[in-house]
Amino acid sequence: MTAYPTHPGTRPRPAAPPPALVVVAHGSRDPRALATALRLLEGVRALRPGLPVRLGHIELNAPLLPDTLDGLAASGAGSAVLVPLLFGRGHHVTRDIPDAAAAAAPLPTRVAAPLGAHPLLVDALHARLTEAGWQAPRDAGERGRSAVVLAAAGSRAPASRADTERIAALLAARLGVPVVPAYASAAAPTVPEAVRALAARGRDRVAVASCFTAPGRFATECADAAPGTVSAPLGTHPAMARLLLHRYDQALRTAAPVAGPAALATA
Repeated sequence: MTAYPTHPGTRPRPAAPPPALVVVAHGSRDPRALATALRLLEGVRALRPGLPVRLGHIELNAPLLPDTLDGLAASGAGSAVLVPLLFGRGHHVTRDIPDAAAAAAPLPTRVAAPLGAHPLLVDALHARLTEAGWQAPRDAGERGRSAVVLAAAGSRAPASRADTERIAALLAARLGVPVVPAYASAAAPTVPEAVRALAARGRDRVAVASCFTAPGRFATECADAAPGTVSAPLGTHPAMARLLLHRYDQALRTAAPVAGPAALATA
């Protein structure tokens, strides 16, 4: 086969940049929440240099998600993947984020699944509990008295509660003790109710695992209700950055571009 030389003066076409990763946080009046989200984004960038990473909020903080998407479109970004910094399939994930994506024309977008039940999330929950002083039961007697309450924000959506229950089941398998979901709002039981129910079953060695991404009102209220050991929000634990990238990659494989309210990528 004859090889034809490149025409003098021609240059290889540069590779197209990858779709931007937009981390979609809820937003909070607590200034620590924004600071935590920004540090988490730095962790994502460190893991994947060259990937455009942006932050958008559903409410309460700038930049709001529509503003982030408008900025990407104005900068000439080819497309974006929206990754919810949320744990379950509540209203924000199933309606608010897809609707914002659908309104972001002409920027093509995909919507990733929420963080959900995943071993990386369990890694972060386990690590935060250990940092707070949780120790595995030393014997069968101590195991029979031990349990963990998984404190989450809460949602009226059955799918969101099912996601929290799946996270609790994965954490229970890791810890070897019962893990009971509890909620700060919109669902039952609350943390105090879950602690009392466990005590009634003879489980008085109870820790609270905070299933929150950052400090804020719900995380503080649940921590104040804890009877003893309580873990910090998951925040900038390295597993969180890896999980965001996993959901981004998964959406590129499985989620269709948004042309209206979109179906979520599978968990």
